[in-house]
Amino acid sequence: MTPNPNPLRGWQVERSSIQMVGRDLLRPECILAEPDGTLWTADARGGVMRINADGTQTLIAQQSEDSAQTAPASSDAQQLVLGKTLPNGLAFDRDGNIVIANFGTDAIELMTRDGASRTLYDRIDGEPLGKTNFVLTDSKGRIWFTVTTRQVPWTRSINEKTADGYVGLIDGNGIRIVADGFVGTNEIRLDANEEWLYVVETNARHISRLRVGADGSLTDREIYGPSDLGGFPDGFAFDAYGNLWITLILTEKLIALTPEGDVLTLLDDGNPEAIARYETHYANGTTTPELMGACRGTLAPMMASLTFGGADLRTVYLGSLGGTTLASFQSPVPGLPLAHWKHA
Repeated sequence: MTPNPNPLRGWQVERSSIQMVGRDLLRPECILAEPDGTLWTADARGGVMRINADGTQTLIAQQSEDSAQTAPASSDAQQLVLGKTLPNGLAFDRDGNIVIANFGTDAIELMTRDGASRTLYDRIDGEPLGKTNFVLTDSKGRIWFTVTTRQVPWTRSINEKTADGYVGLIDGNGIRIVADGFVGTNEIRLDANEEWLYVVETNARHISRLRVGADGSLTDREIYGPSDLGGFPDGFAFDAYGNLWITLILTEKLIALTPEGDVLTLLDDGNPEAIARYETHYANGTTTPELMGACRGTLAPMMASLTFGGADLRTVYLGSLGGTTLASFQSPVPGLPLAHWKHA
């Protein structure tokens, strides 16, 4: 029996087919989609932007008893990055609340859909968590999270390529580190059967994966796909065929890693000259924010994540660090539903 051909082979995103969703967004780094068409994006003002299927939207700001975590009034993104709350990774828990990896407060937080927010954890083994980046919930209701680095300031880890990132787990036994030694830990995803956890190592420029034990332990770590993806992976998501779609931030590409290990370029919005300069400085450990800024694309500036949505999970949304809207387009294959989708 001939297997079905991979629907991504020979396919690329047509720029003319891309539509923009949302408006006046601020650092929509992570996107959550629901079956009814509602989107939720991280927002640098401190909270999330809810975008309804009809296009109307509402900023839901975090409201905490701790005034230090209350969203500042300014919309100056640079001030927010250097200041207090900065929601980064998002996930739904079983009750529909939003779990937040807060890149500003270095904490894992929980926010209701009306904005009531509290800190779940900001320390582990008696020490600060570090630069929390992403969160993921599984079918058992557990919360997986990543910490990019414990370096202060965190940007040191880019030039020093520090292998101090880790993956943590929050379950009925509390919080613990389940794997460490990653170089710039970023997004994480589970496969369809939750047998493997996939980990983006941005500053190592590859994807790693680990086998998931029943107790949440992680073993058999290996690199998945090429040891160098040709850019800096940031966000990723599986489709139903088994392809792993990956955003390459700064390179400003959307690629797919097939089950056979081939890399397919689906969208290229990069600036070759700017990325060549950045690559030289990265190799020498001399990168600066200015070099990063020069690499920004035009569709999803500093392309950071992707999410499958729509009723049939065939609409792709691109998240970014520098965009004010979400680029979206139709995929020839549906995405792999996340845990919250299955429980909707």
